[in-house]
Amino acid sequence: MSAEAADREAVSGSRPCTPPQASWFEFLLDPSLLEQHLQGPHPDPSPVQLIVQFLEQASKPSVNEQNQVQPPADNRRNRTLKLMALKVAAHLTWDLKVLEKGLTIPVLNMLLNELLCASRVPPGVKHVDLDLSTLPPTTAMAMLIYNRWSVAIRTIVLSSFPEKQTKPGPHQLNMMSLVQQEKELTENILSVLREQATDSIMVLEGALNIKKDFYVHTLRTLDLLAADPSTANGETESSTAGLRISADHLHCQVHYDLGGIYFQQGCSDPSVYEKAREHFRKLDSSPSLCCVDEQRLAGYWSACKTLTGASDPSESQHTPYGQISCFMRNHDYGALIEAFIRDNVTFSLPNSFRHSIELELLHKLQQGDRALEEVCHKLCVCNAVRDALEGGVLSVSFHQLLLKPSKNTISFLLEVCTRSVDKEHRSETNKRKMALFIKTVCNRLEDVSLAFMVSSHKLFMELLQDEEKKILMEQMRKSSATVNLSAKPLPSFYDIPASASVNISQLEQQLILSLDPRHIQQILIELHGMAERPFWRVNSKWEVPVDYVNVILAIKDNLTRDLVYILMAKGLHCISIKDFAHARQLFTACLELVTEFSPKLRQVMLNELLLMEVRGHEAGAAEGNMERPPPDLVSRVRGYLEMRIHDLPLRQLVGEECVVFMLNWRENEYLTLQVPQSLVNNNPYIKLGQLIASTCKELPGPKESRRTAKELWEVVVQICSVSSQHKRSSDGRVSLLKQRESSMVNEVTAEHISIWPSALANLQSVDVEAVVVTLKELVNYALSLNPNNQLWLCTQADIYFVTNQYSAAMHYYLQAGTVCSDYFTKPVPPDVYNDQVLKRMIKCCSLLNCHTQVAVLCQFLREVDYMTAFKALQEQNSHDSMDSFYDYIWDVTILEYLTCILFKEDSISDQHKAIKAIGQTELNSSNPEEVLQLAAQKRKKKFLQALAKLYF
Repeated sequence: MSAEAADREAVSGSRPCTPPQASWFEFLLDPSLLEQHLQGPHPDPSPVQLIVQFLEQASKPSVNEQNQVQPPADNRRNRTLKLMALKVAAHLTWDLKVLEKGLTIPVLNMLLNELLCASRVPPGVKHVDLDLSTLPPTTAMAMLIYNRWSVAIRTIVLSSFPEKQTKPGPHQLNMMSLVQQEKELTENILSVLREQATDSIMVLEGALNIKKDFYVHTLRTLDLLAADPSTANGETESSTAGLRISADHLHCQVHYDLGGIYFQQGCSDPSVYEKAREHFRKLDSSPSLCCVDEQRLAGYWSACKTLTGASDPSESQHTPYGQISCFMRNHDYGALIEAFIRDNVTFSLPNSFRHSIELELLHKLQQGDRALEEVCHKLCVCNAVRDALEGGVLSVSFHQLLLKPSKNTISFLLEVCTRSVDKEHRSETNKRKMALFIKTVCNRLEDVSLAFMVSSHKLFMELLQDEEKKILMEQMRKSSATVNLSAKPLPSFYDIPASASVNISQLEQQLILSLDPRHIQQILIELHGMAERPFWRVNSKWEVPVDYVNVILAIKDNLTRDLVYILMAKGLHCISIKDFAHARQLFTACLELVTEFSPKLRQVMLNELLLMEVRGHEAGAAEGNMERPPPDLVSRVRGYLEMRIHDLPLRQLVGEECVVFMLNWRENEYLTLQVPQSLVNNNPYIKLGQLIASTCKELPGPKESRRTAKELWEVVVQICSVSSQHKRSSDGRVSLLKQRESSMVNEVTAEHISIWPSALANLQSVDVEAVVVTLKELVNYALSLNPNNQLWLCTQADIYFVTNQYSAAMHYYLQAGTVCSDYFTKPVPPDVYNDQVLKRMIKCCSLLNCHTQVAVLCQFLREVDYMTAFKALQEQNSHDSMDSFYDYIWDVTILEYLTCILFKEDSISDQHKAIKAIGQTELNSSNPEEVLQLAAQKRKKKFLQALAKLYF
């Protein structure tokens, strides 16, 4: 057990005994206990926990006599449980902010649907079709509460931010199963809410036209419903029943909610920002009428004015938001930095807003604006000082800045520190926080000269106590003596002390953002000191492979479990975005941690590190670094493929990518000759890899050596086959479809096609659609690696041709000719533009109604296709610039036919162009063959270049 865990256990053991927690069934047995419990100073379980327990019990499925699972029974017990859940929500005065914070989306959805039923909202009727003004007050209010939430107006806006999955839910033995079920159910509910969002917006817009007060259910009205629903209905419909909600109060809430959803929709339709601004404008004068987040409202209001161009220039001189917006708009970064330094004293700007400005400029820097580098460094320093003064956790970007800071950066940091705790604002608390910050900076600086620069500053002398200064100076002297002899050792995970306590939500935000393993561990220690709950669920985007979940969640120490889960999830995310440096740090730290207590997890982390190295090397190859992998990496891949450890969770993906890695780097000798036969027999991926390697080794080879190619063919056919249990009975349509798709695939040409069998024994069993999709993906990927392979370009063109995408097919046919002829300055090799390819190009042009292009291309064939050319020239509806292509015709027979047609049509200008083309001396049939060939080649080149301009 870790030291922190032992300390926590000792502390918990010394606490006085607390009363036992009340159970849900006690309230079912005696409903009068519920109100007494809720009126207590610190009810345990809390109101939201009670809602979860009541609804969980009410929604449990039942089992009939045949042992079949049935939906929850509609009996008195379950109706009472649902009613008690509503009464708890009524005790909370239907505060959506509290309910959203404490309940998951599925539970809150169930609760609000029960409210609709209890309030007599007509079932099966769209809310937008009901007239709120004619409904009983409690019915109308129930609809508004539901739509304020469902509007995705609250739910979708909130779900677009990182989700916290730390809300209470039913206890299950298999925690991961619960997480997955909850995630799927949540996604289904959000999908429905998104579909009805427009209707919900209309319902809320309609509520703004109602000027009378509303009423919402209380414990009393719900008790009346329970006692006698028929009698109670009359009273709940009266204007005096329930809790009165003034029209002004409700309108404020609705304006705030509508402004939020319109602001979110503005990302895809900027004109909607005007609607959001209008709703927020109506709140600007009286936000105190309702429970809205005034700080967020101020941010919304400022953002809307900026986005709609409605900012008042004079106002921007008086509000902090307006000033910052003006500085950003005018690129006045010097004034921006000054404003941030002043704000370190006044705390006028929210910290989240300051960090968003830093991130915005950092994004511009990453896009290539190098002039912003110093500005970003200075803003990072200003924000770090602000974080320190608020007792927050320092950002990852500041820690990175301290790795290799310049002398100017440290000088600026000291200036900001001095100005942020000037004499007028030097409270003892601020001085202590600044002292801690300066100590942190000293400890983080690896350059001893910079550390001495900090320690010699007057602020260091004034704020730190003598003992602290003595310890720090001694540490710096030791570091100075050994700086060139050894690197600073990485401390053990449990040796890092926790910093001062801060708000849990701030720490969770830092936990989401941080990629520093030591920083992550420090935050978790602090969080576990504040609350005991599964912090690995803070962000729903943190995912680890299902193969590992049960092993990780079986770790008994909660802190260690959270740390292992989060380090692995963050590492896997970094790999997915090709941030291999951070992935290596996170995985190495996780390996160090699990080595202490779990050989199984140690091997898991070694396997993931191997996969990271493999992907890192493959990513480098994709970017042009074709250096072979180091022998050590190849050896580790072999070791993984041959590894046999009992009861070790293995990810299928790791094995797949190891085989692909060996194929990519042509480790064919190993796969064909050295891999143990037992592995080939037991591992289908190694078997497939061996067949691919053997086939590649035999290319190009005589027909008698193609046994391996036939075996590979049979394996791939088996992979693409549909088992008999999935076959459907058909009336012939499926068979016809397969024949059509099969012929389509057969029309696609490819390299080395001659080595494969020419017929397929059982076409009906093959999923031809899967073959087509795979072929498309494979060719796209191949061209991403080598976009100048003319054979692959022709294959891509064939795929577009057989799928009736003729313009795209022409693009790739021309691309194939371009890469092998230096943009048509040389003749295209006849094996690239053979008669089959040319006939397909002719068909593409014909179906695109480019008939003059058809006539010109007919000359390219080994035997000129006069019939097709003549028919094309007769077409009246041609979409190409017909006369502009006459100069590219060199066949005199086609030119004579063209001239004859033009004379019949009485097109004088076109007649002149045709006569001019046929009258060129180099086309005279009496010329030597060399002259005629030269004339043809010149026209071919110019025509293909003209086509390339059209289709590229």
